[in-house]
Amino acid sequence: MPIITKITVQKNLSDRYNIYLDEKYAFSVDEEVLTRFQLKKGKELSELDLTEIGYEDEIRKGVNSAIQYLSYRMRSEKEVVDHLRKKEFTEEIIKEAIHKLYKLQYLNDLEFAIAYVRTQMNTTNKGPEVIKLELKNKGIHKEMIETALLELKEDHVLSSAIALVEKTIKQNKSLPEKIILQKMEQALLRKGFSREIIHQAMDGIKIEQDEEVEREILYNHWLKAHKKYQHLNGYEYEQKIKQFLYRKGFSLDQIEGFLREIEL
Repeated sequence: MPIITKITVQKNLSDRYNIYLDEKYAFSVDEEVLTRFQLKKGKELSELDLTEIGYEDEIRKGVNSAIQYLSYRMRSEKEVVDHLRKKEFTEEIIKEAIHKLYKLQYLNDLEFAIAYVRTQMNTTNKGPEVIKLELKNKGIHKEMIETALLELKEDHVLSSAIALVEKTIKQNKSLPEKIILQKMEQALLRKGFSREIIHQAMDGIKIEQDEEVEREILYNHWLKAHKKYQHLNGYEYEQKIKQFLYRKGFSLDQIEGFLREIEL
């Protein structure tokens, strides 16, 4: 059986050791593996020993890779598994590494889910349904998601929805009121707010637009419509213009009043 003739610390990785068998470099191991197998100069290693050492060291590499990945922020089990797969660890090694990470308390999907909800609550305007979907995509079980979502209090959810409404108004001041209201509802739905919260957030919203600015917006849209349909005449021209402006969010009263005005 081969004998360990020398053990040296790697230059760039102080927790890994080079193992020499019969005066020749054979393999390297993590410090934890070195200690567990009591590797030292003069020790004989069988083929079974070498297989077990290689297997345990591969697990340790997986654990270390995961710990480095986790050092940036909390991760779900699925995120860590996906990371290890990208690093080309085998499924068996990944399974053992995940088991050790739980034992070392590096992984806890419920704590991760709760922390994730709190972060989204404090840094974004996302609604419950979007957060729920994101947690599901991160591999969190349904029961854990429901528990984590208890962190979202209704008053905070409503405040987030109202903030999104105000942001939408600010970003779309140059659009007709009807379109702004549509964009509000679409934004709230995309962000995962319920119909009830959307109704509460939009209830009583008043979009105050300067009449001159609103008329200028209408006029600019009319110019586009006129350019597109100027080859038409009479009733057909008028209907196309009205349809165009109506699709842009202007009311029929606004459109007809404007058209009467420009005919004067």
